[in-house]
Amino acid sequence: MKVERILFPTDFSEGSAHALHYAVDLVKHYNAKLYILHVIYDIGKAFGSHVPHVSADELHKEMNTWAMKEMDTCCIEETRGLAKVDKSVLVGVPYEEIIKFADKENIDLIVIGTYGRSGLERFIFGSTAERVVRRAPCPVMTVRVHEGVSLRECLYGPAAKQCGSL
Repeated sequence: MKVERILFPTDFSEGSAHALHYAVDLVKHYNAKLYILHVIYDIGKAFGSHVPHVSADELHKEMNTWAMKEMDTCCIEETRGLAKVDKSVLVGVPYEEIIKFADKENIDLIVIGTYGRSGLERFIFGSTAERVVRRAPCPVMTVRVHEGVSLRECLYGPAAKQCGSL
């Protein structure tokens, strides 16, 4: 399997932070380029209607600036020393934008965190990871944080065996 481009979509949650660890390990293993992507959820696109808001463009600009800073903050330690890292922020429905981005950039592998939502929360929000798995133009690796185990414990503590490793 040839892996030159790995996409890591993030929503800056603990689940995403956990998945970043795997994405970076794979980037190092394959000497691949890492694409970090955050999608700002566009409610208008999600519901197929126009949401009237005078300053929607300004809001998206502010959210874009925040997301780029957040990418630097959350990913700086893990990506330190990687030669090929590309960061992008898009506006839209997350799973749709992830799939379009993967197709456009000829991504070889997507590494995405998942939460294990259930009930009403899953009905309302759905599962971005599940939709990406079903529609992606390339293989997708989903990474789930074990309940009751923090990221720090998973990576460095006694729970590391329980969480698994590459």
